Amino acid sequence: MMASSSISFAQPTEEITVTGRYNNAQSLSQGVSYADLDLSTKAGKDELRHRVALTARYLCGKLGESDNASPVVPSCRDAAVRDAMTRVGTVEEGFAPRGTTWVAGTRWQPPYPADWVERYP
Repeated sequence: MMASSSISFAQPTEEITVTGRYNNAQSLSQGVSYADLDLSTKAGKDELRHRVALTARYLCGKLGESDNASPVVPSCRDAAVRDAMTRVGTVEEGFAPRGTTWVAGTRWQPPYPADWVERYP
């Protein structure tokens, strides 16, 4: 009897996790995909940054932070964006152009309302 084994290579996950923390007691996280973006272009980078910002707004709003957060208290949204952007910078640094044979992944479905893309440019 011949034993068979299957080797599986994990595909890298093309997403950044955004985590909102509010009042140091509550937190929510959401993955933001960039599988459909070419991060070697300015447009791709801008779109990922926009997705991160809107996702941070959404998560921190769900946690109870309003748009009128006190400037004395660190903003949940600002902290979430800053944290996620450190990972975005690392991804962008090592990102190679997708090339002509690249097929974009499925467009990411954001957790926030569709009209936010126009309301919060």
